[in-house]
Amino acid sequence: MDLRQLRYFVAVANTRNFTRAAEQMHIAQPPLSRQIQLLEEELGVQLVLRNSRPVALTEAGRLFYEQSLQVLQRVDQMKTGMRQAGRNLRQSISIGYVGSTLYGGLPMLVRMFRQKYPDTDVHLVDLSSVQQITELKSGRIDLGFGRIRTRDTSVARSVLREERLVLALAPSSPLAASSGPVRLREIANQHLIVFPKEPRPSYADHVLGLLHEQAVPLAQVHEVRELQAALGLVACEIGVCIVPAAARLRSDLVYRLIEDEQATSPIILSHRLNDDSWYIPAIKELIALMYTQNPPWLDFQTNAFPSGKTAPDEDRETPPAPAPRPRGRKKAGP
Repeated sequence: MDLRQLRYFVAVANTRNFTRAAEQMHIAQPPLSRQIQLLEEELGVQLVLRNSRPVALTEAGRLFYEQSLQVLQRVDQMKTGMRQAGRNLRQSISIGYVGSTLYGGLPMLVRMFRQKYPDTDVHLVDLSSVQQITELKSGRIDLGFGRIRTRDTSVARSVLREERLVLALAPSSPLAASSGPVRLREIANQHLIVFPKEPRPSYADHVLGLLHEQAVPLAQVHEVRELQAALGLVACEIGVCIVPAAARLRSDLVYRLIEDEQATSPIILSHRLNDDSWYIPAIKELIALMYTQNPPWLDFQTNAFPSGKTAPDEDRETPPAPAPRPRGRKKAGP
């Protein structure tokens, strides 16, 4: 028994005529009649009363007709579902991101991608850097933009740039009296606000690690869930906060660039290892193009690029040396 025989039988049952059924199925009548006969022989029952006009179904034939309709309908549903799934795989990508990347290049990159590939849907998923690795491996997302280096060998990473960190201060803070660069050790004994509170490890651990490496003591560490809350508490004079340079969001705060060369936060593009999907080189090409346009959030004062390269630095696990700062602005590679 095969689907072709079921379709022939359903056509006969619907038309109640072998000739019209054959025309409907684009087959000569004798082969169609023969397939119905083979089907009856396989089932061991008579399905059609051939001598009646119009053709009638036996009791077994009526039962088989109902079941055949169910089978063929299910097959059609499967075909439709697979076609839709195939279209979605080709025309949809999911991108994980950490919130701070929304204040840098991610919105511009997504706009450029949608303009160049209008038939591809882009779904953005708010995930921590560590969560992105898990979701990449599970297939829930296709790309991730995070800030934490990992050593998972099933994920490929490209360091797009190292973003300088700045100290956010309330205007009343003694550290706000100067607008020049500040060193990490000057934050000693301050109340520090870090984010996100969870999940960990996260950008908060990166900041605390920088201070720990220089043995900078803190009066208190206050953890909050997200960047906006952290800056809001700074405005309330609760403490100070270290944020990526692109996240200087509130105009009622003072921001001082942190002078220490290691006080940077990487922007890391991650994807599954050995994934040859078309959108990965497409995204990297758009990143390179985006960097050449010198958007306001991208400059050599607050960004360093991996070893002066003109393409994202693949699978770097240690911070690249900051690129030399030119006197004037110029086009930058990713």
